[in-house]
Order: sequence, then C-alpha cells, then structure tokens
Amino acid sequence: MARTTQPAGAAGGAGTTLVDGVGSFVDRFDAFLIDQWGVLHNGAAPYAGAIELLAELHRRGKRLVLLTNSGRRRSYNAERLLELGFDTSVLTGIVTSGEATWLALQNRTLDAFQALGRRCLLFTREGDMGPVEGLDLEVVEDPGQAEFVYLTWLDTLTHDMAEFDRIIAVAAARGLPMVCSNPDRVAPTEGGLTMAPGALAERYHNIGGRVIYVGKPHAPIYAACRDMLPGVAAEAICGIGDSFEHDIKGAKDAGLAAAFIMRGIHAEAFPEGADPAADRAALENLARRHGAMPDYALPGFCL
Repeated sequence: MARTTQPAGAAGGAGTTLVDGVGSFVDRFDAFLIDQWGVLHNGAAPYAGAIELLAELHRRGKRLVLLTNSGRRRSYNAERLLELGFDTSVLTGIVTSGEATWLALQNRTLDAFQALGRRCLLFTREGDMGPVEGLDLEVVEDPGQAEFVYLTWLDTLTHDMAEFDRIIAVAAARGLPMVCSNPDRVAPTEGGLTMAPGALAERYHNIGGRVIYVGKPHAPIYAACRDMLPGVAAEAICGIGDSFEHDIKGAKDAGLAAAFIMRGIHAEAFPEGADPAADRAALENLARRHGAMPDYALPGFCL
C-alpha cells in the first residue's frame, strides 16, 4: 500500500510515498546505492531478509553499489560482509568513505588535501592501520609533532574521552586540520546506537578546529559511485539509507532518488504501529531539519 505525503516547506520535490517495501518502486530504477549499517545489518548480524533481498535485486538485473560511511577500507568491509553471510558477488562495487579518504591522501588532487603534511595523529579502531597502509605518511602520537589529525573511528566505550579532548585541544590550538573519514554522528549496533566519528569531529569543530569530511552527504563520494555505473542516468538511480543527514540529503543533492529506512537510526521517531499521520509528522520534522525529502519511506530493507 502506498501513501504520499508532502510536508510543508520540505525540500526535495513532490513528496514522500510511504510504502511497505522496496518492491513498490524497484522496477522504476536500474541501480541502487545501498547503505550498510542500519539498512543491511547492525554490525553484528544481518537484518531479516536483507541477504535475500540483495540476491533478488541482483536476479532482477539491478546494479547494486554498497555506499557506506565506514572509515575503514573497501577490502575490510567486503570481508566483514562475507563474515555476516552476504554474497558480495551480487554487488557492482563497494564505495567506502575510508577508501575515498585513502585515495585522496594518496593522490592529493583535491584542494583540501594538497596542503596537508605527512605526519598524522591517527585515531582508529582496534588498532586498524589499513587507513594509512601504503601511504607516504608518518603516524605520530604527539599532537605537538603532527601536521594533521586523521579520525577514522574511536572506541568511545573504552577510550578515555577526557584524554581525547585534551589531545584535540592541543591540535586545535596549533591550527591542525582534521580529516574525518566517517561523517556519521551515530551508528547502530547490536545494543543500540553508539557515538560515531562525525560526533567526535563536531567536538573538534566546536573548539575551533577545521574539519575535512569525506563521505555522505558530500558530492565526491557520489561521483565515485557514478563512476561505477557508466551509462546509468541519474534518474535511474535510487539511494537507500536510514540517515536523513547523510543518505537522504546526499542522494537528493546528487540529483538521485532516495528511499528512507524508518527503522534505522531514526527508529524512535517511527515506532511500530504508529498512525500514518505520526509518520508524516516525523518525516516533516526531519525534512525541515536537513533540507531534503525522500521519495519513498519504508519500515526496513524488505521486498
């Protein structure tokens, strides 16, 4: 069943169609850019039906690009998907903000990266050195010796946040730019939402630091996806994600259609069994806050 709503003052077109699953609009598109956390899995287990739906979309001839604000490299994300039971052979490609950042640091063609030095203060997860592997960079631990801060992740549940704040205060006082390879502010986990790198980068911004973001909703990451879909027109591509700030805003700014997963990071605003009027009100609120309106809204990544 499809129901269309146009929140007053919302950006992004003719309104959102509330649908029960991807099957309501799948035939309108040739390709899909699909978010990872909050859509396919929660970091620990796939959502019910997600593996099967990817296979079905592939069977129907759809081109599928995994587009994720993961600060880790493409190879890591591919391996993790395999561990979770996903068949990565159905994907046309995997685009991660971590891989895009690695490439930007390697080729230094983007304006924001040309002036960065070679000594970086790296914040990563579980000792992952993939973000700097193969790059002409020296990782330092003293913010007084660094030329820029490189934030890919931080284990906020175990890390001493007071120590993190002390370190970034020194970096900000020295005027060091911060490269954030994951703009997400929160991330879904098996136990609920957790703080993500975008929120930590915001802390740096709030004390006067300059942040260079790589990933959704910024244009370069969408250009990388389009490179994987030669010959596919913008109007034939739909982005599917659970973040208004990143997935919906990013897709609409790139001139693509967007489908919003209501049971992702905004799940509290869309409780199960809610009246459609309540869903419309929640959509209106998010659209006003982020300046973008999805074409479709659906409970989860299901057919």
